[in-house]
Amino acid sequence: MPETKRNTSSSLIEMAGDIVSAYVSNNSIPPSELAKLICRVHDAVTEITGGASTDAPAEIDGKATPAQIRDSITPEALISFIDGNPYRSLKRHLTAHGLDPRSYRERYGLPSDYPMVAQGYSEERSQIAKAISLGIPRPLPGHRRTSTSGRRTGRNGVSSR
Repeated sequence: MPETKRNTSSSLIEMAGDIVSAYVSNNSIPPSELAKLICRVHDAVTEITGGASTDAPAEIDGKATPAQIRDSITPEALISFIDGNPYRSLKRHLTAHGLDPRSYRERYGLPSDYPMVAQGYSEERSQIAKAISLGIPRPLPGHRRTSTSGRRTGRNGVSSR
């Protein structure tokens, strides 16, 4: 019986290796995340086949180093610490993983001013908003405008006094 258990265990390891190999060939992940990915895939395969899970937790909550934090911020995208993929805005991605910006920052040891939107994307959205005059207050229909002196003005913007 021990021989059967060992063969099953080695086949699960091979299966996890094949899955990880296929995933990595189509997706880029940081080398530091590879071991975590292998553990998660092996645990999932073991659980699906009805075996016991390994002692390692399903997801390791590690704090990001200052170098990793610097590297995760680029002008056009932010690199997620969850899956290593680039995103222009992390908010929807975090919501899909059951996180909010505060808990994401706490989980990975990020500073409180860590951005949730890439700088380039933010500037692009700002330019679009300015181009269509968003954020500029407009007078309500039927109301007279008030001049800078506080006096009411007529239709043509000239003070009535």
